[in-house]
Amino acid sequence: MNGFPLRGESGVRARAILAGEIAPAPARDAATVVLLRACGPGVEVYLLRRATSMSFAAGAYVFPGGGVDPRDADRRVAWAGPSPEVWARAFGADVTTARGLVCAAVRETFEESGVLLAGPSPDTLVADTTGDDWEADREALIARELSLAEFLDRRGLVLRTDLLRPWAHWITPDVESKRFDTRFFVAALPPGQRTRDVGGEADQVAWMRPGEALRRAEAGEIFLMSPTIRTLTEIAAFEDVASVLASERRVVTFRPHVAEVEGEMWLFIPEGHDGVS
Repeated sequence: MNGFPLRGESGVRARAILAGEIAPAPARDAATVVLLRACGPGVEVYLLRRATSMSFAAGAYVFPGGGVDPRDADRRVAWAGPSPEVWARAFGADVTTARGLVCAAVRETFEESGVLLAGPSPDTLVADTTGDDWEADREALIARELSLAEFLDRRGLVLRTDLLRPWAHWITPDVESKRFDTRFFVAALPPGQRTRDVGGEADQVAWMRPGEALRRAEAGEIFLMSPTIRTLTEIAAFEDVASVLASERRVVTFRPHVAEVEGEMWLFIPEGHDGVS
């Protein structure tokens, strides 16, 4: 189990939480999507760098994702593929939460990359999302002026849950003032679609091989958080996108925890399959 000391304000807050003097912030349900594409004999992942002005994970390279909007659980969302009940079992969640997580995964991926995991029918896909009309809808989704259900209905589309695979479950440690209960998905870049620099919360985007991203982080060129490092390490073990999507995956819950070591507060990150449920 890896760990590092918490100093300054983080250490003070950790000590207060451990002593029961203050309560941890509630963890908000969130979804993250590891978007994959083929790159010669290998795989690339889509990463965006969060703007330094952001209150959470500022400057970190992350996968597309974000908090669940209450409207993501709307039963009117046109749905094709594995049911909410199937996703609930995969993630150990109730059906309503699972529905919201899957919808948030699709919505956030479109908002943050321009890629839409949906199509006119259960076995077709949107081929291009780069026009001005698509951009207007994307901005309306970001502003919460438009719900996912309304967006899909307006365009006559169905959400393709069969394009997603469950991958992992990370819960932000108690010491953080802003916390998320995040389920990780993986998905392949749909044929014909392409990502674009959509701005907003990100100031840079890039496709990278997992190993390249890990090497750059080790060299101090980019900043990666623990869940991203672990996910990239796992993806790097696969030869191609199809192998990633075909892998039999048991979702493990990882929840870093705080402990006092020789008078100093430390944050410990679970490794391997020793995450907690």
